[in-house]
Amino acid sequence: MNVNRLIDHTLLNPDATEQQIINLCKEAIQYNFKSVCVNPSWVKIASKELLGSAIEVCTVVGFPLGANKTEVKLYETAAAIQDGATEIDMVLNIAQLKQGNVEYVKKEINAVVEASQGKLVKVIIETALLLPSEIELASKVISESNAKFVKTSTGFSKSGAKLEDVKIIKAAIDEHTEIKASGGIKSIDQLIQFYDEGVTRIGTSNGIAIVEGQKVSAGY
Repeated sequence: MNVNRLIDHTLLNPDATEQQIINLCKEAIQYNFKSVCVNPSWVKIASKELLGSAIEVCTVVGFPLGANKTEVKLYETAAAIQDGATEIDMVLNIAQLKQGNVEYVKKEINAVVEASQGKLVKVIIETALLLPSEIELASKVISESNAKFVKTSTGFSKSGAKLEDVKIIKAAIDEHTEIKASGGIKSIDQLIQFYDEGVTRIGTSNGIAIVEGQKVSAGY
């Protein structure tokens, strides 16, 4: 297991500065992380900083609530790809899922995948807002769609990734669908626990501390 290549080095704070994004990219190169994950307005900067490296440029769509109209998510996706994004983390329409509108959810996911022009798409289901049965349903819908990953959380809701939620996701998806855990992961021990449950990506702002074995303050 190459721990560094499991990590999406993340900075999604609304007050992040250009210099912080540049530093994030430099850190990602130094530590050989899998990607940086930044807000859409920073994609062009991140793409420039990471040009020629093996680091992916990930951004978010419909973030953090997932309640945007599909047309808005499609515009965001196309704009992000044009700016140099190589991965898209979209937020599923949570309300539509909870009221059982599975076709709406699947159609929207597939539309974003099409707009991504072959780039990898992860779908954030925001497990903190879902019942276990809804986590299972969302995971099945994503697994049956053209997206590649189920992602647990935005990091901006009531709580982040939980092992019990990952177990539900893993049981619901097929062998072609992967899992990204994000929100509240602060230690190498946590990372290994999630990896052992089948997680292949970790979204965290604590990547450097994790790989260096440093202690990070507790709490979400």
